[in-house]
Amino acid sequence: MSAPALLRTLFNYQAWAHDELLDRMEAFDPAVHADARHAAIRLVNHCLVVNQIFAAHLVGRKHDFSADNTEHTPTLKDLRKAVTALDRWYLDYLETMTPELLAERVPFVFTDGDKGFMSREEMLAHVATHGGYHRGEVGRLMRQQSLPLPWDTFAVYLHQAEPSRRLQGAETAQAA
Repeated sequence: MSAPALLRTLFNYQAWAHDELLDRMEAFDPAVHADARHAAIRLVNHCLVVNQIFAAHLVGRKHDFSADNTEHTPTLKDLRKAVTALDRWYLDYLETMTPELLAERVPFVFTDGDKGFMSREEMLAHVATHGGYHRGEVGRLMRQQSLPLPWDTFAVYLHQAEPSRRLQGAETAQAA
């Protein structure tokens, strides 16, 4: 699989995982799980902000963030709307990428003022892996509250997105 194809798959997975996670986050009772719910929303909002920052870096646009999270904590409904829109932006962006553009290194400045220099491919890999890390943190919060967890694994996504994968190699397995 080529890097552009893999990145498209990873960002489709990310959109699916965000949707699964945000669905499951509805189980946080605002009264019973107030602290864990707030922490989970803050974690997903942090990912949203970082993804917005890197989207700006990818297109050479200035962003208005001075930190990697916002002062205000959004509602779960507003967070879902923003995450879904940005996931769509990344998928659309990837459709415009060529291997040459992905390899191009882009200078930028982190919110703490440090300089950065990464290829677009590296930035996209960062966005995908960073999100997985923090979805795992939210999963830990959910487990601590005995709430149902999302099935946030790449293998589960691939087999749900392409059920025919389960049939691959079936002839070989039956013959053995």
